[in-house]
Amino acid sequence: MTGRIARLAEAVGRSMFSGLFVVAGVGHFLNPEMFVKIVPPYLPAPKLLVLISGVVEIVLGVLLLVPRVSRLAAWGIIALLVAVFPANVYMFQHAESFEIPRWALLARLPLQALLIYWAYRYTKRPAPTAGAVGRELV
Repeated sequence: MTGRIARLAEAVGRSMFSGLFVVAGVGHFLNPEMFVKIVPPYLPAPKLLVLISGVVEIVLGVLLLVPRVSRLAAWGIIALLVAVFPANVYMFQHAESFEIPRWALLARLPLQALLIYWAYRYTKRPAPTAGAVGRELV
């Protein structure tokens, strides 16, 4: 019974994590102006970067649910989180430009590390289930 509960918890957690990225990615298309505002000025083509990152978030979020490529998708999510971290720092440094309390922007920075850890958990190969030992050799 505990194995079944653990598998259910893993599936729910993975679905929530996937949904987080899909919803965030869709947000890039529904409100691109907000995302453009947080692109640091030293990066070129902010609108294009926002649209590309939105597509990447959606694709990686969906692929996280596809067993065959979920580990690769998790590594992609980690890379994406690292890539967008400068935007979070920029947002904190220019808090006066956003309608978000400065403390929330500061709290968001370590949250990125938590999201990276959550994604990292999905980079591991799943343990073989009972009766499946040796099947991976076929």
